[in-house]
Amino acid sequence: MDSEPRTDLARHYDPGGWLARFAGRMLVVCPRCGGRALVIPQPGLPDPRYFSELLFQPRRLACGGCGAVADWKPEAQGAGLVGAVLGGSEDPFFQRPLWLQTRCAGHILWAYNEEHVDELSAYVGARLRERGGVRPTMSMFARLPAWMKASDNRAEVLAGLETLRALAERMAPANRSDAAHGRGDRPRAHRSMYFRGGPYES
Repeated sequence: MDSEPRTDLARHYDPGGWLARFAGRMLVVCPRCGGRALVIPQPGLPDPRYFSELLFQPRRLACGGCGAVADWKPEAQGAGLVGAVLGGSEDPFFQRPLWLQTRCAGHILWAYNEEHVDELSAYVGARLRERGGVRPTMSMFARLPAWMKASDNRAEVLAGLETLRALAERMAPANRSDAAHGRGDRPRAHRSMYFRGGPYES
């Protein structure tokens, strides 16, 4: 289920993949020490069949710096589970600021992990962008803000993504970006629900 980084910056083809494909591993700010922590599915879980199932898997936050650990599980509501809602500069499970954040073109540029940064770099750097997929409007790239897609911002956004790539290699509290602070800007307009037949949005 890993995403392969794109290397052809002349052309980018979007197969319609969702942001959920990067939700398996998130780099966040540790709630105890302020260093880099990981949010991953709890150990021992089977591999999901679909990326959307990652929004309902119990999670563990673990910090290799101070040893902090926390667990999350989806809320049960009737016969379904209420899953995480992706988007914004906080992780959707523990509401911790994402570690990979930086100020860019008057906005906050963020990513969940290194693979996410690679895919964004391939898209932003492409001179030709092609869309495909059955539901292209659900694609992560189709939902990017206009400022990230603007050709006038290409160089600045690519530089910002390189900053995120460098941040991913660091973990000390002193390496934390000045942009990586809680702002409560997670989207809350809808919730993901999971029933026996599969995931839906409500």
